[in-house]
Amino acid sequence: MSLRDRLTEDLKLAMKARDQLRMDVIRMIKAAVLNKEVEVKKDLDDAEMSRIMTTMIKQRKESVEQYEKGNRVELAAKERQEISIIEAYLPRALSQDQLAEIVDSVVRETQAASLKEMGTVMKAVMAKLAGAPVDGKLVSDLVRARLQ
Repeated sequence: MSLRDRLTEDLKLAMKARDQLRMDVIRMIKAAVLNKEVEVKKDLDDAEMSRIMTTMIKQRKESVEQYEKGNRVELAAKERQEISIIEAYLPRALSQDQLAEIVDSVVRETQAASLKEMGTVMKAVMAKLAGAPVDGKLVSDLVRARLQ
């Protein structure tokens, strides 16, 4: 079952169960996907949809930080619930050890030796991780540590 079909089926189930939060989150995902499809003028595949959802999660994590700074715990809790719903549609994230292995293999393949080659290594690592929900900052930190 494609991600698009799964979202549609889960929306129907959420409507039947009168789960307002889940309905709202699924509708937000579908709207973001539709906006991107209109922008690029083509249907998106599951990997591209996953990238959109990863962006949505990143936005919500930033919102949680801001709400916590502003002492708005109830809003931060709602954002965390939205994050958990969105994460259910993403493939399993790689562990930090798995990411480190990929970074090491790319550094060996590219024979990078200094921070000057960080861009080349980052490009190759991100190409290998295409479609996987991964934090670019974490990858960048791992590459930087490996090249120093």
